[in-house]
Amino acid sequence: MPAQKNTTQTFVPLRDIKDNVVILKNGQMNMVMLASSINFALKSIDEQEAILRQFQSFLNTIDFSIQFYVQSRRLNIRPYLELLQSREEKQDNDLMKIQLREYMQFVKTFTAEVDVMSKSFFIVVPYTPTAANIQNSLESFKNVIGSKKEVYFDDKNFTEHKLQLEQRVSLVEQGLSSIGVRTILLQNEELVELYYHIFNPGEAGNVAPSSK
Repeated sequence: MPAQKNTTQTFVPLRDIKDNVVILKNGQMNMVMLASSINFALKSIDEQEAILRQFQSFLNTIDFSIQFYVQSRRLNIRPYLELLQSREEKQDNDLMKIQLREYMQFVKTFTAEVDVMSKSFFIVVPYTPTAANIQNSLESFKNVIGSKKEVYFDDKNFTEHKLQLEQRVSLVEQGLSSIGVRTILLQNEELVELYYHIFNPGEAGNVAPSSK
């Protein structure tokens, strides 16, 4: 009997993205938030200690796991250079034109020699429905005896499960807000782009396919 060929999708743990929720093949549901950063080094000693205490208190209040994910991408400066060029063309002052041209050349040379990176900070908040937990236990047993059948996600109670997940997100949002970190919940299109770049790191400059 010929061996079954694995496709790329076999190794991707995602089942679906809908209503701003990432559904994994094991039944787990995730919501992802984009978080702002704080310049911890510029804070005074007292402020740093206060932030650490608040963060520790926040971690102690939650009874579920969360994941912090930092994504680094090479900064695309082409739109910025195009903006400068358009301003140069509209500039009447010859001296300003020369300065803009020299500045654009400096930016091009600098970014050609140094990788300018942008960092984004994400918080992944998970929720695993009870039914999925039972299925995961059965799946683990099936894997032991050789079955590789995927867990089927039953979305009959999706709205109810999403409400539980949203409560967790709200708790995380409030906890991070207490230390000055602002968060924004990623929508469907943004989730598609995020996971596309995670699974296609060599195509960071490409646009991710839109979700349906």
